Amino acid sequence: MIELYTWGTPNGKKISVALEELGLPYAVFPVDINQGEQFAPDFLKISPNNKIPAILDPDGPDGQPIALFESGAILIYLAEKTGRLLPKDGAARYRVLQWLMFQMGGFGPMLGQAHHFLRYAPETLPYAQKRYHDETLRLYGVLEHQLATQPYAAGGEYSIADIALYPWVARHEWHMVDLTAFPAVKRWCGELAARPAVQRGMLVPQSA
Repeated sequence: MIELYTWGTPNGKKISVALEELGLPYAVFPVDINQGEQFAPDFLKISPNNKIPAILDPDGPDGQPIALFESGAILIYLAEKTGRLLPKDGAARYRVLQWLMFQMGGFGPMLGQAHHFLRYAPETLPYAQKRYHDETLRLYGVLEHQLATQPYAAGGEYSIADIALYPWVARHEWHMVDLTAFPAVKRWCGELAARPAVQRGMLVPQSA
């Protein structure tokens, strides 16, 4: 059984949604980042960058255990382990990977900064708020353009790219985005929200 070390953040929810979609058995080990548990020595052995999520799969490549951190790497690993949600080869595979990298390199980090300066910063910093909110809107526009002609982020098939993007879009109110301004994103978000596996995965961990 895969061990999932996680907390109730968009990055953490990516992995629980993927595990639910793939039907892989897993056990949840909450890591309360509000209490600094991500710095515990035992957790650092699995995730040396002291970030959630991380997994430990006792049945890794060649039957050997493997520990992984970084949500994008974990998504690729789980998809390849099961042969689902990531095409094995060809242009379709690279389209999924490019939209996964879009999320990892921009859509997550920039929205995370918007969350911080709009919700949590101890002082109001208009320059930072505008900078990250403007970039958030630009990134939503990129996703809107793609989804206006495609049912899913990487084209015609649901993939790990959608799983990576969805938990961030699900928090659109946190970064002050009105989805009515992005109708294709709103359509896509509603369809993913209706998937039973997504609903189950978004509830993990229950204690967060």
